[in-house]
Amino acid sequence: MSEPSHGELARVVRDHAGQLAASLVHLVGDFSAAEDLVQDAIEIALGRWPVEGIPARPDAWLYTVARRRGLDTLRSQRRHREKLALVPGPAGPEPDDRLRLIFTCCHPALPRTAQVALTLRVVCGLTTAQIAKAFLIPESTVGQRITRAKRKISDAGIPYRIPSAGELGARLSEVLAVVYLLFNEGYLSSGGQRAQSRDLTEDAEFLATLLHHLMPTEPEVAGLLALIRLHRARAATRFDHDNEIVQLPHQDRARWDNEAIADAGRLIARAAAARRPGPYQLQAAIVACHAEAARWEDTDWTQITLLYDMLLRLAPSPVTRLQRAIALRYVAGPAAALSDVDVLGGELDGYHLFHATRAELLRDLDRGDEARTADERALALTTNPAERSLLRQRINWT
Repeated sequence: MSEPSHGELARVVRDHAGQLAASLVHLVGDFSAAEDLVQDAIEIALGRWPVEGIPARPDAWLYTVARRRGLDTLRSQRRHREKLALVPGPAGPEPDDRLRLIFTCCHPALPRTAQVALTLRVVCGLTTAQIAKAFLIPESTVGQRITRAKRKISDAGIPYRIPSAGELGARLSEVLAVVYLLFNEGYLSSGGQRAQSRDLTEDAEFLATLLHHLMPTEPEVAGLLALIRLHRARAATRFDHDNEIVQLPHQDRARWDNEAIADAGRLIARAAAARRPGPYQLQAAIVACHAEAARWEDTDWTQITLLYDMLLRLAPSPVTRLQRAIALRYVAGPAAALSDVDVLGGELDGYHLFHATRAELLRDLDRGDEARTADERALALTTNPAERSLLRQRINWT
């Protein structure tokens, strides 16, 4: 056994929590009971492994502890005594068990907030306190969401299975949306105490990687994984030592993770070969255009604009139209871009990046007073500390 660091301990627990939960759900046939057994086993591991070291077979160790606690519980319930009495020793789950678990956590009958909390708790192995800290919400709120979600799964008889072929499209969309939401929250926090959460982005990549391993022929799964890896490839350069945002033109590209960028490129190419384009694939292709440019000046803005056109046809949204306008700025100039942005005012007036984008375009057009007003509006709409600092600097410069 080794002397584990805090990071190593967290990684091992995260890597095995979903697998353990999947095995126990399959075993005991009760989602809530299995999840409780997982948390019990994890708490025991977190108490003993820092002292004893991580076992050679952490999956078997966790399974054995969870099974023993399950037996203790069931022995007090005579009608369930035989349920675990003849269960064999530790064994890995069926290959699809973890996928079944993710789809159960992300069932469309559950609210999106509950899907995220339940996925983090059961699949990633985070405690209620950790989830609350990650999203800067009260621990009691997270606990209520998880409890209600488990009750809904039980009361509604939501099946522990991969959806049928006819259901897969809609259900997979829910799963991918949860992972995407999780990544976005980690990438740039909506809370007011910190700029980003690397733990959440790591969890999002973990889930996307798990989905890709279990569903390697699904192009949108590959697209989402590529998108996350491309963003994380430049994580070391997004903030300076004072936790101030470093905007893309000024980031040190020599510090980007070229191996991760190349791997993402391969994922995008394999997904494209399936000839089933989707929003995550297109978003990944857009980010790849930035990541693969040796210099900011080499960015292929024409290609990026065309990709946004394709994305708008598949998944139209005012935010995507705003992002296309930002690209258009470098193709047709700030006046054309501002014209496209201004028509979005009715839909995006409460979105801080709408006003921040307008401010940049107005500044390009030497309309400084209007730019300052737009930046002040953006400042009032965001609580992210790094974004607020950047906006204050821009206001002071105007």
